[in-house]
Amino acid sequence: MTRGRLPSVRGTVISDRMDKTIVVKTERRVKHPVYGKYIRKYTTYYAHDEENQARVGDKVELAFTRPMSKSKRWRLTKIVTAFGSAETGGESQG
Repeated sequence: MTRGRLPSVRGTVISDRMDKTIVVKTERRVKHPVYGKYIRKYTTYYAHDEENQARVGDKVELAFTRPMSKSKRWRLTKIVTAFGSAETGGESQG
């Protein structure tokens, strides 16, 4: 019996103040049942970042993993784009 693929999500780092932990916010758009307008809904995930390499504003990819603490159920797999890098076109704050 095969295990299958574990879920993964992409989002933006909104906090990196904890040691080896980042907070990532993902956005989804849902249609209002009555009015039909699309609404943005957000979910925050606590993720394990072993090397403390992710910074606020980075776009990251997370993978589901075993529980690491009361609220951490995800781990950082890769940084898709770093905040302020040349690819994103954003400005570096400094």
